[in-house]
Amino acid sequence: MTALSPTVPDSALAPFLDRRFQRLQGLRPIFRRLFPDRVALDFTVVIITYNGAQRVGAVLDRLRCQIGVDDLSWEIIVVDNNSSDDTQAVIQRYQANWPAAIPLRYEFEPQQGTGFARQHGIEVANSPLVGYLDDDTLPWINWIRSAYLFGQQHPDVGVFGSRIRGKFAIAPPPNFERIAAFLALTERGATPIPYSPEAKILPPGAGLVVRRQAWLENVPTVLTLSQKFGARDAGEDLEVVLRIQQAGWPVWYNARMLLYHEIPDSRLTRQYLVTLCKGIGLSRYHTRMLSFAAWQRPFMVLPYAANDIKKIIRHMLRYRHQVITDTVTASEMMLYAASLVSPIYSWYRIWNTLCQSMGNKISETTHQKLSARLFKRTVAQR
Repeated sequence: MTALSPTVPDSALAPFLDRRFQRLQGLRPIFRRLFPDRVALDFTVVIITYNGAQRVGAVLDRLRCQIGVDDLSWEIIVVDNNSSDDTQAVIQRYQANWPAAIPLRYEFEPQQGTGFARQHGIEVANSPLVGYLDDDTLPWINWIRSAYLFGQQHPDVGVFGSRIRGKFAIAPPPNFERIAAFLALTERGATPIPYSPEAKILPPGAGLVVRRQAWLENVPTVLTLSQKFGARDAGEDLEVVLRIQQAGWPVWYNARMLLYHEIPDSRLTRQYLVTLCKGIGLSRYHTRMLSFAAWQRPFMVLPYAANDIKKIIRHMLRYRHQVITDTVTASEMMLYAASLVSPIYSWYRIWNTLCQSMGNKISETTHQKLSARLFKRTVAQR
């Protein structure tokens, strides 16, 4: 009769397994250097740049100096969004002197638009967490560590945004804080908090960290807002975050992820700010309707229009002549007016696209018929 070996309780094995796991985790940086294609990464930084040869170097310098990342395996991907300057040459110079433990990759996205560049970045990333930086956003020295830890501590969160402060070339206009969010400046306190779906407020694309699984499962390859509205990419970042949030993934604000957004004097002029608010307003119809089913959308146009009219009247009564004389007040007025006409503008764009598509098909059919007739005549003459 064979003797049975005594069973070891799970509670006794737990400390031993934890120590083994910690030792294996400590060896990950070594394995990453020896087998770069076989060890999963912890974090990916994607830098979106367009003609950023003079700016992107400062972002890379900040990333080179990150602290608390010695035990992490991470990479940097620079997505060149169809630049016409020396951006690629700048990245190549950095690659020649870059630490071997941190892969620095260059990717080219020929389709113009932030949405296309961000989609490219998520597709080529090699980690479950992807953090997006623009070429004018400077991360604080612990940004990567803070982002990674937050992602590990909150595995159910699909998207979390940064705390973004402005680094102004000149003093902003009076009352600038009222429209600061339109320049991706985010200050929501010193502690992490969730973005409630009912509040209709979402983090900007700069400094955004996304769980790759949540993006790939819920965000289409070509966004609805991939076209430009005015002089601004039409809310593609909002569409990405909104689709992930609607799929059930919570969206949070992480105050420990600090960024500084460099804002040149050209972005603080009256012309730029008014045009910026116009572009945001014209995209409002699309961003609003994303929250509703297709059959509900026609019924929501009038309530939103009534609310926009109320905002316009209240704004004019409150500020009177400042609607014309004050830069911030005029920008807000343009936002409300553009939001009011955004359904008409969107329908016009859809109609124009359909007409162009039909025209192209008619032209193609006509061309084919003419080619066939010409071919028949040539054969008959022979």
